[in-house]
Amino acid sequence: MVIAWLAKLEAALASGDAAAAAQLFGTECYWRDLLALTWNIRTAEGRDAIAAMLRAVLPDAAPHDFAIDGESAVVNGAVEAWFTFETATARGHGHLRLKAGKGFTILTAMSELKGFEEHQGRSRDKGIAHGARKNRKTWSDARQEEEDALGHTRQPYCVIIGGGQGGIALGARLRRLNVPSIIVEKNP
Repeated sequence: MVIAWLAKLEAALASGDAAAAAQLFGTECYWRDLLALTWNIRTAEGRDAIAAMLRAVLPDAAPHDFAIDGESAVVNGAVEAWFTFETATARGHGHLRLKAGKGFTILTAMSELKGFEEHQGRSRDKGIAHGARKNRKTWSDARQEEEDALGHTRQPYCVIIGGGQGGIALGARLRRLNVPSIIVEKNP
């Protein structure tokens, strides 16, 4: 059931038919997107809101390759399953709940930005290098060098609005992925 539903969703999204995608959902429905499609943290509630969100993002996001990840399960009368997908710029994971064959809730979350994949194994950043070395930069020197370059010789790829808990966490994660980013905060 989940595989067939995801295939219908993917077909509607691939054809740019936001209304057809929204019709796959029940009358009470929610789509929670965490950066994957909207580049924001957003929840669309109801078919009309889902269709409006999809109309706004489909041309650029181009979601595709939806595939179930693991087994589906029935929980409290709803069929639940995890899935993977891709967009034009990212890879993501999602969670789907179907009630009576119709979408009830769907979560789409970006897990990897294409071109900025997480370094693993030997390519992983080693972190702090201890010990005395000739021409070693201190942390503050390296930080100042990075700050001086960002926006001048190295342009930010992402601007994060708000330096609250979520903005700082996103900034830290993007930094680990070597995505040039700046955080704009109105408070000192």
